[in-house]
Amino acid sequence: MNSDTIANTIIALKNNDLQLRDELLKEGRLSDGYDKAMEELHAKNATKLNEIIDRIGYPTIDMVGKEAAEAAWLVIQHSISHPAFMKRCAELLEIAVSENKADPIHFAYLIDRIAVFEGNPQLYGTQFDWDKAGKLSPNLYDNLAKVNQRRASLGLNTLENQTTIMRSRVMKEKQSPPKDLRKRQQEMENWKIKVGWII
Repeated sequence: MNSDTIANTIIALKNNDLQLRDELLKEGRLSDGYDKAMEELHAKNATKLNEIIDRIGYPTIDMVGKEAAEAAWLVIQHSISHPAFMKRCAELLEIAVSENKADPIHFAYLIDRIAVFEGNPQLYGTQFDWDKAGKLSPNLYDNLAKVNQRRASLGLNTLENQTTIMRSRVMKEKQSPPKDLRKRQQEMENWKIKVGWII
């Protein structure tokens, strides 16, 4: 399998993911929990991308091109049922970033997502969820000033500005908070135990 074929395969995984998200969004099924069809697709994509990584290593820009490298990152971000895979990718991505072969912003988003699923404070404030007031807000982070310093070092806007952008986005997409936040949170905790985020 040549690099163009690999790139096209990775891009197709991303496109399938985004197509399903659009369908669920139109049906109003994004906010009430992890949709079964979405979880199944994310798992299938993770398995396929893992096979590619076993064969070629982390799909960096110089190996597969910018579009496929970004697509690979999105697939990894959504591989939340596979903690070991996400952590493996974080290690590989960190090396690629240190070699200037990958986007450091991708690494920031990935380690934040892993931190959130492990119940730890995020470093860059990239991950959001619904709060008790029914507003989309950043997940737990360590310190606002430090978060904004880290964000600035990557060329990202402030967390305050990003929060405004994220809230505007969910309004535009007509997303709404879950009908029963406490139930959704409990379901999420049970799911984290089931897939191995919490041991």
